[in-house]
Amino acid sequence: MKPIESLVRDNIKNLKPCPHGAEVYGAATESGLKPQEILDFSSSVNPLGPSKKALDAAKEAFSTVAAYPDSNSNLLRQVIASHFSGITKDNIVVGNGSTELMYLFAEAFLKKGDKALMAAPTFGEYESAVRKTGEAPKFVRLGSSFQVEAEAFKREMAGCKMVFLCNPNNPTSKLIPKDTLTDILETALAQDVLVFLDEDFLEFVDDEKGLTQIKNIAKFPNLLVLRSFTKIFGLTGLRVGYGITSKELASVLLCAKIPWNVNCLAQAAAVAAIQDQEHLRVTRELIRKEKVWLQQELGAVKGFSFEPPDANFFFIDIKDANITANNLKHKMLQQGILIRDCSSFVGLNEFYIRVAVKTHDENVRLIEAFKRALKSV
Repeated sequence: MKPIESLVRDNIKNLKPCPHGAEVYGAATESGLKPQEILDFSSSVNPLGPSKKALDAAKEAFSTVAAYPDSNSNLLRQVIASHFSGITKDNIVVGNGSTELMYLFAEAFLKKGDKALMAAPTFGEYESAVRKTGEAPKFVRLGSSFQVEAEAFKREMAGCKMVFLCNPNNPTSKLIPKDTLTDILETALAQDVLVFLDEDFLEFVDDEKGLTQIKNIAKFPNLLVLRSFTKIFGLTGLRVGYGITSKELASVLLCAKIPWNVNCLAQAAAVAAIQDQEHLRVTRELIRKEKVWLQQELGAVKGFSFEPPDANFFFIDIKDANITANNLKHKMLQQGILIRDCSSFVGLNEFYIRVAVKTHDENVRLIEAFKRALKSV
């Protein structure tokens, strides 16, 4: 038989896995600890975990596992629509995690020779989604303080088929200024450029309702706004995400997605999670309070430099601490704490890390571990 490599499609041959945080199982193998013994600051999800109501709903849904799930997640789409004004379930597509929708968006719309624009640094799966189609991503470096600059972005956008934007951005934890985002969206619409706007972390931001572009779906029929049940809802392992967009664009994605893509447990848990507003209120209050405390404590760590975060995680320059992110990650893991080494992000060097905001006791452990790890540097 021919070598398997010779049978692989060209656009798949050179694909490489995208590095992520939350590599708890690999960290456990390296450290000799059990996964549950590792405190994970590399993954920026709800430190309180999912709503009890969501977990109860998932348990109740076990009675339905003998049947196929609703292929189009109709009840979940209806419940999501009821939480936003001006949209119906026909504006919504649900995915097996928000990552599935990134790949689906690229697959559905990128043709041979098309370009997709994204910031550098930003979430790595946008690039992977584009490369899987066989096309090449185009990067525009972020400006001072790691901010998107409207003129630079618009200049690079000319001739592109689509753009990927993350607001707040991952890993920088910075919001795109409102005027900048509006300028880019209006230019994209005038140039027939599709916009994939990832708002997965926006629900951790105080003025979420004022900042979200969901309210502007009718104005921008080229726009898809991404949301997730992974981050603030804490349904990380169940994999549920959704996109809100024009009915025409949503129809294309609903037809293009694989059938039965979201399982029955995930659908039930997501319905209960989005309805449990009290759990969200308590979560936001905790994040708000702990972010202030953690900002003060991290700011006092010698050699650490960072901008105040907009999301629920800190993006830290550790160059002046005279240690690389990789080395610091290993020193922290020896203490049972996992942080994100950001050197895998396009546009970053080996001196950036990312850490999530967690509960107070966990945040205290993080600061103490940083101090011990840097003592020997």
